[in-house]
Amino acid sequence: MTMLTPRTPAKLAPPGPSRRERKAAELQARTRLTGERLAGISARPAVQVLQEVDTSPAGLTRAEASLRLERHGPNTVAHERAPRWYLQLAKAYWNPFIAVLVFLAAVMYWQDPADPGVVILSVMVGISGLLRFWQEFRSGRAADALKKLVTTTCAVQRRAGSGSAPTTCEVPMDQVVPGDVVKLAAGDLIPADLRIVTAKDLGVSQAALSGESLPVAKADTRTQDLGQQETTDPVEADNLVLMGTSVTSGTATGVVVATGADTYFGSMADSLVGERPQTNFDTGVRKVSFLLIRFMLVMVPVVFMINGFTKGDWDEAFLFGIAVAVGLTPEMLPMVVSANLARGAVAMSRRKVVVKRLGAIQNLGAMDVLCTDKTGTLTEDRIVLDRHLDVHGNEDGEVLEYGYLNARFQTGLRNLMDQAVIDRVDEAEEVVVDARFSMVDEIPFDFARRRMSVVLARNPLVGDVAQREHIVITKGAVEEVLDLCTHLTDRGERVELTEQLRWHVTRIAEDNNRQGLRVLAVATRTMDTPRETYTVADEDGLTLVGFLAFLDPPKADAARALTGLADKGITVKVVTGDNDLVAARVCADVGIDVGQVVLGPETDALGDTELRALAARTTVFAKANPVQKARIVRALQAGGHTVGFLGDGINDAAALRDADVGISVDTAVDIARESADIILLEKDLTVLEQGVVQGRTTFGNTIKYIKMTASSNFGNVFSVLVASAFIPFQPMLAIMLLVQNLVYDISQLATPWDRMDEEYLRRPRNWDAKGIGRFMVTIGPVSSIFDISMFLIMWHVFAANSEASQSLFQSGWFIEGLLSQTLIVHMIRTRKIPFIQSRASWPVMVMTALAVLTGLWLPFSPLAPSLGFVALPASYFPWLIGVLLAYCTLTQLVKTWYIRRFNAWL
Repeated sequence: MTMLTPRTPAKLAPPGPSRRERKAAELQARTRLTGERLAGISARPAVQVLQEVDTSPAGLTRAEASLRLERHGPNTVAHERAPRWYLQLAKAYWNPFIAVLVFLAAVMYWQDPADPGVVILSVMVGISGLLRFWQEFRSGRAADALKKLVTTTCAVQRRAGSGSAPTTCEVPMDQVVPGDVVKLAAGDLIPADLRIVTAKDLGVSQAALSGESLPVAKADTRTQDLGQQETTDPVEADNLVLMGTSVTSGTATGVVVATGADTYFGSMADSLVGERPQTNFDTGVRKVSFLLIRFMLVMVPVVFMINGFTKGDWDEAFLFGIAVAVGLTPEMLPMVVSANLARGAVAMSRRKVVVKRLGAIQNLGAMDVLCTDKTGTLTEDRIVLDRHLDVHGNEDGEVLEYGYLNARFQTGLRNLMDQAVIDRVDEAEEVVVDARFSMVDEIPFDFARRRMSVVLARNPLVGDVAQREHIVITKGAVEEVLDLCTHLTDRGERVELTEQLRWHVTRIAEDNNRQGLRVLAVATRTMDTPRETYTVADEDGLTLVGFLAFLDPPKADAARALTGLADKGITVKVVTGDNDLVAARVCADVGIDVGQVVLGPETDALGDTELRALAARTTVFAKANPVQKARIVRALQAGGHTVGFLGDGINDAAALRDADVGISVDTAVDIARESADIILLEKDLTVLEQGVVQGRTTFGNTIKYIKMTASSNFGNVFSVLVASAFIPFQPMLAIMLLVQNLVYDISQLATPWDRMDEEYLRRPRNWDAKGIGRFMVTIGPVSSIFDISMFLIMWHVFAANSEASQSLFQSGWFIEGLLSQTLIVHMIRTRKIPFIQSRASWPVMVMTALAVLTGLWLPFSPLAPSLGFVALPASYFPWLIGVLLAYCTLTQLVKTWYIRRFNAWL
């Protein structure tokens, strides 16, 4: 007998990764593979690399270059392109409310092609979509205009034929191919990924890739180079230079090993184009839209059925149901949102901010975490001399003087630190170069020695016939200079450099390094036998004078800007590729509570849940690569935060794209500008703070409209339900409902120009669909109480209780309903007492006043008969005033209770 084992219930498979997660994984995998390939090239001898790319030190022939260009394609990376104008126009109309209105207009047209409601709805739909399309189209054009014209050629060594001698020619960068031999000099952009074949004193700015502000020294290399120990990060390899970086000093020759999408830069860029992830704004609008549509789908059939069964006229009930559907639909929402965003974009453009995507303005207001790089945002993006210290760590003018003489008299290309010393002295006028010294010789800088020296003649005083004294002044890396020193200067005395003193001065330098400073040593030697020429051998037996310490200084207004952002409820986190010590020092200087600095590689070992907890409590991330930056942003978003990211480098592009609002600057690399939603024409956190206020104002005015319209429309429909159940005729004609809705909506067009209470702007604001639903069902029925009161007044006081007098009933309710809706604008727009503690802007006052006057005029106008109105008796208006005053009083009381109960209003 066969035993049957019980079947284990099938487990549901976990949900697969989202499109966004797949995109992030693709970027991570592609960047990792490209990095591994480049690291392998770095580890192999240069001769082998030349063989692998099928070239020689003489370069390719022109024919070979043409064939490779056809095979590999242009040396360009993927760029995000704006869609065609007609696709942008179609997308502007892709909105659930517009879809509802188009459907309702089509039904009304099918019922009666001459129905004026069809024209009303068509105009609303047309204006709303066109306004949104034009603003986004214009913003896209403005962003494209920011692209800067950069050098587009590079020096490539090519031959006319296989037996010809190589010549150097300028070739457009997009025509560089694998195997090309490129010559580099100071100021050149790196056109592709290159394996260095020969190099001398080569310094490369890698800030766009790594975020490090100071140039990186590459190894002096010869053709017989055997490669270096393999590294996991190609940016750190000292025999590779990568696309997107630039030469700051020295010369080099390199062979192209990757172009276009195959480069390290291209591996990131290619994964960043395509559909963008849903932002906080997109998600919020969608949730609110479908909340309101669900209410409509429930209420409209109920109204239709009640009117059909109680009145018996199903055609009239159908038209009335459509009018109720229009009344429940906030049809002006796309227009109000677009007008709000467009007005915000114009206001921000006056403050040197270009908005590429309108939704980013609201996201900027909702932002509660700002991740930013360090260089140029918190710092001035320039190197300055911070300290000039003696061997005990005290400020010493003699050290500054010797450093200045070394920098002033050198004839080679001055680096940033040399210029910083000269600028410091020129500004302070602390050292005067006069006839005391004259130039004798120079021992230039090279990256092997990591130092340079000048030899100066100390000129004799007037009348002194003694031979001029020669002095060697050496400046360079601390360990290199210290190894050559036998003495030091201690309080003006020349003292032998013992092991104890050597440990002491080394600790002084290390203490400054730990404070995020780049430290150079300054030493001198007085020559016993002056001569005309000097060599590296003369850099010996030096006397240590002291140290020069350099820093990229914090911006003067950075601390104030950070305080302003904190006051607005925004937490600033620094996510940089730079050194952790430098990042910690700068952050401390501007008032950021640094805490424990987390390095980018440390995040790779963490799961998503662990990283989410770490990101929440960490303020400074350093040495973070592009993938790590983007993952930190996503971890913060997973923790419920609306995240902004400010960056300008290639290494920032992925994070810019994943953030709810990506912010870059006009001087950023192309891919960073394309990935950003907002572009600053000035890299300044103060400008951002102003943008945050504008974003919150925009969001506040949008929420005002939604809550005003949703609550008043819900109240009206609730009143219609009650009236339809007990009154033998329609409580209001379908055309009356449409006109009332149109007049009310037109009065709302001024909402984008309203002001917000100061208290509202103090903290981040976000979409809350549940809160809107709660608001609607709480505040809406308050208006129904007074609608029903007006029903009873019209029925009993004015005897409008039969089909013969239904026009009087409908006219009375029309005016009361429109005026109460208009008053709710002022009641809802503020937490305070309207007109007394908080007044609306003059455009809102004017538009609501016009709506009131229009409502009072219509029953007495020539249009009255065609719309079904009749003139109301004068005795009606005291009752109207009483009902409206009672309505405002009760609404204010309910508002006070609601704020205390839910701690929320708008």
